[in-house]
Amino acid sequence: MRELGFLEKWQQASSERQSLLCVGLDPELDRLPAPLRGGGPEALVRFCREIVEATLPYACAYKPNLAFFEALGPQGWSLLREVLAAIPPQVPVIADAKRGDIGHTARAYATAIFEQLGCDAVTVQPYLGYDGVQPFLAYREKLAFVLCRTSNPGAGDFQDLLVQSASGEAQARPLYLAVAERVRQWQERHGNCGLVAGATYPRELAAIRERCPTLPLLVPGVGAQGGELEAAVRAGLDEHGGGMLIAVSRAILYADGGSDYALAAGEAARRLRAAINQARGS
Repeated sequence: MRELGFLEKWQQASSERQSLLCVGLDPELDRLPAPLRGGGPEALVRFCREIVEATLPYACAYKPNLAFFEALGPQGWSLLREVLAAIPPQVPVIADAKRGDIGHTARAYATAIFEQLGCDAVTVQPYLGYDGVQPFLAYREKLAFVLCRTSNPGAGDFQDLLVQSASGEAQARPLYLAVAERVRQWQERHGNCGLVAGATYPRELAAIRERCPTLPLLVPGVGAQGGELEAAVRAGLDEHGGGMLIAVSRAILYADGGSDYALAAGEAARRLRAAINQARGS
């Protein structure tokens, strides 16, 4: 039987759970709940597994941040595999890796993330241009979410710089819109592109959606980063009332620091799903 691709898994999981919520897995040893502190890396795996189990009824995707596993040294890669094994295969997994390098290095990154880890999607940097992204797009059943207008405070240092169009148009536009337009062209060729656009900048998110009406959007920044949920949802929805993933990490992972951490995480995910659905009018 053919394995489902990212878009099929996402559509199925989103429909079954009536959800646009993507749970981020960004575990930090020094922030583990009190009952798990001092348990070492194995406690981190237990924490992530219990978070997945508690939030599974409400999430249509998971987004492990590779940095928090890489920081654990050689053991981190095997721990990540254990966490990934706790996510049901029919639920899509986005590797939050933010990779970006020249072609042959990008191919190695793509092999590691898609073949070795078995993830369904990945976040990538666009700064090196098409040849730095193409190796990820070569996996037709996978998806590459290209960083466009990110949620961090310093995003505007480069992303808001005005640039001229290569076609000679008189009107300059911000760099993030130039990225969005170029990724839209790649999408027409490959069919497996998406964009990362932060909830902390809903006006910019709306501009991206206007220029890329059908691209999947991965939208971080709700919760700990201060993004306003309703504004982000309304800015990012496609014409069918979907087309976006609201990625929330810390507000779910650390909803409680005591023995009820898993229960609290599940409840936080349930409330977020409800709030997202209210904002989208469903």
